[in-house]
Amino acid sequence: MQFDPSAFIADPQLFQALEECCTSLSCDQEQVLFQQGEQVVGLYIVKKGEAELSIVDDEGIPILAVKTGPGALLGLPGMLGNNGYSMTGVAHQGAEVGFVDRSDFNALMVANPQLSLKMLQVLAAEVRTARRALY
Repeated sequence: MQFDPSAFIADPQLFQALEECCTSLSCDQEQVLFQQGEQVVGLYIVKKGEAELSIVDDEGIPILAVKTGPGALLGLPGMLGNNGYSMTGVAHQGAEVGFVDRSDFNALMVANPQLSLKMLQVLAAEVRTARRALY
């Protein structure tokens, strides 16, 4: 199954706004950011380097893996749906990611409603590319 990594890339204005309220993490080694099924605590943004998102089935068999790069938003469906992370996110060695906690994310969306639309556009791109990957 092919998944288009560009589906995770945020509009530059949205990315900049998220970057301004994030805590930066430098990854000296592979670092698990979140696990599939875990309670959502925040959103991650890829500032530099690569990260990988993956899904496993109920038996732990890999279903999908996609590498993302700078500008990617990781954990967005969970942030908006509040149902737990739907994928596992891992930052590769040398990556720099930013973490935006739930309260800062919510405050940003309330203060800047135009960013909410941009966020939904990223989510729509994820859904669209996931549907295409199924065929």
